[in-house]
Amino acid sequence: MVTIHAPAKTGFDNTAYLKAQTASILDRVRRFRQKLYLEFGGKLLFDFHASRVLPGFDPNGKMKLLNKLKDKAEILLCIYAGDIEKKKIRADFGITYDADALKLIDDIREWELDVSGVVLTRYDDQPSVKIFKNRLEHRGIRVYTHRTTKGYPTEIETIVSDEGYGANEYIITKKPLVVVTGPGPGSGKLATCLSQMYHDYKHGVPSGYAKFETFPIWDIPLKHPVNAAYEAATADLGDKNLIDPFHLEKYGKTAVNYNRDIEIFPVLRRILEELTHKKTIYESPTDMGVNRVSAGIVDDEVVTEAARQEVIRRYFRYSCEQAMGFVDKKVVERVELLMKEMNVSIEDRKTVPAARRAADEARTRNKGHKGIYCGAAIELKNGVIITGKNSPLMHAASSLVLNAVKSLAGIPDSIPLLPLSILESVSALKKNVLRSKSASLDLEGTLISLSISATTNPAAQQALSQLAELRGCEVHMTHMPTPGDEAGLKMLGLNLTSNPNFASKDLFLG
Repeated sequence: MVTIHAPAKTGFDNTAYLKAQTASILDRVRRFRQKLYLEFGGKLLFDFHASRVLPGFDPNGKMKLLNKLKDKAEILLCIYAGDIEKKKIRADFGITYDADALKLIDDIREWELDVSGVVLTRYDDQPSVKIFKNRLEHRGIRVYTHRTTKGYPTEIETIVSDEGYGANEYIITKKPLVVVTGPGPGSGKLATCLSQMYHDYKHGVPSGYAKFETFPIWDIPLKHPVNAAYEAATADLGDKNLIDPFHLEKYGKTAVNYNRDIEIFPVLRRILEELTHKKTIYESPTDMGVNRVSAGIVDDEVVTEAARQEVIRRYFRYSCEQAMGFVDKKVVERVELLMKEMNVSIEDRKTVPAARRAADEARTRNKGHKGIYCGAAIELKNGVIITGKNSPLMHAASSLVLNAVKSLAGIPDSIPLLPLSILESVSALKKNVLRSKSASLDLEGTLISLSISATTNPAAQQALSQLAELRGCEVHMTHMPTPGDEAGLKMLGLNLTSNPNFASKDLFLG
């Protein structure tokens, strides 16, 4: 089935943003003269949330900025030891935080930058963390361990002493701008910055702290959908956007910040004053941030709609995570409340009703047969919506991708991309040799089969060449993807949502 909608528009000027943000960072470096520790909030690379909410935002824009400043900047990577021990997963890549750290180091090197050191924060001699530490050191990467700061957050004199920040290893840095980043929230970036400042001042090197921010955007309205999308993205952390009361009191101007920064600011200000032995230059948490995102917004209507769509995506994601036991119901309810405040419903995601219709068609076509009928829909970049459904031979995700590349390549539906002989051969392998309960082809297997078929089938070769055009497209499925489908969808770079329904009655899908 094919439905045509208007193609997506760009609402964000990434060049204007990077120019304004770079100027602000350099101004902050000059303010502190010798050394600035710049905490990077959010993701350093692959910031897909920002690129979805701000169409036109480069997900690797931060690295482009740092690449231009590489003569002035070096990078410290912080990882919370507890995340390694618990094998916490980065959802967008499906890999653990320790694996993500290795990937991040590789990615940074590709941008002609290097990681000066890795800091394992709140380290407590965990066996799995020791293994990770040894692994890094054997590859020539400097690793530092910082334990929980004694006295934090109430005993300021203890925090700013040899028992507190002074107990941490001092990391020798050579450049005026030290970027402190990490794979996720709670990674210990702030504590690392402040610990470094403590040691700097003991060594007679005045230094300062600032925070590179993307969301929330401080100089747009509190209830703007872009800021609401940030709340939705951090609903599992309990973050909430607020008017910065310190900024309002000092300057008489409204500025948007979020609860954790506002709550910790009085403590942080006292720590900074104790560290520098003088009154801090920051009067509010907003003052600490370097955030010029608003300079890049060129079409508010476009970014508003994109933000509305992101809130819907988050609703589906949390609904699925609740079904799998990863989050509580209150997280889903929090996003539901945001949707009501924004007057948004799940049907506003164009692929949702289309996927449902595809599932209904599969159910009607196979009336009388037992099984779960799955539907899927994709919105191509030209606004066309394509659907797919499952069958005894193929998963819905597989059918969807083949239909999509056929449409892009202009191949008629009547021309098969995968010969029946390949489908039957794979099914026989899964059933008779691998002893799989399901013989139908998942997306990962379909992509491999398509590449094999392309060696002898010109139509398959033509379709294969269109796969890259799917990257960034919107997809919805009526059921949560199986591991093979999820792996294929991630490799293709699709923005997937699904209903919190399991694709099989089996409890284990491997």
